[in-house]
Amino acid sequence: MIKKPKIIVILGPTATGKSNLAVRLAKKFGGEIVSADSRQVYKGLDIGTGKVTKKEMAGVPHHLLDVASPKRQFTAAQFKEKAGRAIQDVLHRGKVPILVGGTGFYIDTVLGTVSFPEVPPDTALRRELETKPIEELLKKLEALDPERAETIERANPRRIIRAIEIARALGKVPRLTKRNEHYDAFKIGLTLPDKELKERIAIRLFTRIRDGMIAEAKRLHAKGLSWKRMRELGLEYRFLADHLTGSLNREEFEEGLRSAIWHYAKRQMRWFKRDDAIQWFTLSSVEGLKSSEFVKIEQIAKSFLSTESD
Repeated sequence: MIKKPKIIVILGPTATGKSNLAVRLAKKFGGEIVSADSRQVYKGLDIGTGKVTKKEMAGVPHHLLDVASPKRQFTAAQFKEKAGRAIQDVLHRGKVPILVGGTGFYIDTVLGTVSFPEVPPDTALRRELETKPIEELLKKLEALDPERAETIERANPRRIIRAIEIARALGKVPRLTKRNEHYDAFKIGLTLPDKELKERIAIRLFTRIRDGMIAEAKRLHAKGLSWKRMRELGLEYRFLADHLTGSLNREEFEEGLRSAIWHYAKRQMRWFKRDDAIQWFTLSSVEGLKSSEFVKIEQIAKSFLSTESD
């Protein structure tokens, strides 16, 4: 039997401390980080996505950040191909790949735990659906595939349309499978109690607004990113576009976005809970990476990396 290469995966909802843990483990075990975030692939989407800064990287190489123009859609298929090549490059140099992010579908396609839908674009259907409001799109998806409707990012109409396209062609979006796993993966899931996660989301959003998230969106638009395309990028950028075009006042923008991020975090957890191979840990803001949970993660990672793959 061919031994599968080892990979560490750090996943979980937004604002749970994935990037900090990834850098700490990378420094400890000689790792390099491959980002699995559907918006951090885009150049210029920095503050709005909470992209890790050079200082926060602490000298650890990061891959799959800033690899695409936000003016054009970067697909899950493109991500799978680029991330796979990055992981092979890291392995070839004798380093440990650490796949980190909150975009569950991207993670599953890279690991081979979900079959990738080979469904060609239906341009006529897309033209029809692009005129529909998000609420109507969600109703269509719920009728076709209620489970995918539960976990999909609801502020991203392009992704909802693609899910409808796949569900119409295949009957439903493909589910997790154990047949074609590409790696021997140690999956670390980070979670927090609801109250603490809500507080972290609120503080993180306040910090990003203070650090210039609105000015960043203005710069992106000035450089040619249309309001329509900005809305298609989902979540923060949808709300930023609505605020900057006058559809939402400042209070509506902040309250609406905070609520949307919280609901997105809950959908992220619903996606991840489908996978019983994930080992869950809580790194509270009080103890952070000094907690006994971090020590436990370190010990399991060390044991995982030192044992032979099946």
